[in-house]
Amino acid sequence: MSTDTQSAPAAKNVPLERAGRPPQTTELFGGATGADQPAADRGRTSIADVVVVKIAGLAAREIPGVHDMGGGLSRTIGAVRDRVPGGRPNVGRGVKVEVGERQTAIDVDLVVEYGVPIADLARDVRENVISAVERTTGLEVVEVNVTINDVHLPEDDEAPAAENRVE
Repeated sequence: MSTDTQSAPAAKNVPLERAGRPPQTTELFGGATGADQPAADRGRTSIADVVVVKIAGLAAREIPGVHDMGGGLSRTIGAVRDRVPGGRPNVGRGVKVEVGERQTAIDVDLVVEYGVPIADLARDVRENVISAVERTTGLEVVEVNVTINDVHLPEDDEAPAAENRVE
C-alpha cells in the first residue's frame, strides 16, 4: 500500500533520524517557532504509528459481526497472551498502517461471524475506521483495505465434551 501523493509525500521518504523524530513517528502539522507566533502554532505535533494502529483496531472491533482480528498465527499468539495473568489484549492485532506526513493508509485483517453480509461489514468497518482515525488524529485516511481471513462458525464456540474414561 502506498500513501505517496503529489500533495503529501510519505514520511518514510525522509530519514527519521535527520528529521529529529524517534523511529515510527510521523510529524504532523509542523509549527513555527518564536515569540511572535500564536501560542497554538509554536512547536510540532507527532503521531506514532502505534497510535493509528490502536485507533483503527478499536474502531474495527466496534462493528457488529467482527468476531476477531488478525491472521491465524497472530490470533493463536493473541489467545495465549490473553490468558497470561496481567497480560493485556492487543487491540492492534490484525492492523497494519503506513503513516505519512498528512495521510495514512490502513490494512485490517478480520474474522467475521457466520451469516453476516461480508460486503456490508467491510463497508461499515471502513467507514468507522476512517471516521475514528481522521477525527482523532487529523490525518487524511487515503484507503482502508479490509481482508477477511476466516469465518467464525457457531459450533466453534462449543467446547468438546470431556469423555469419561471411567463410569
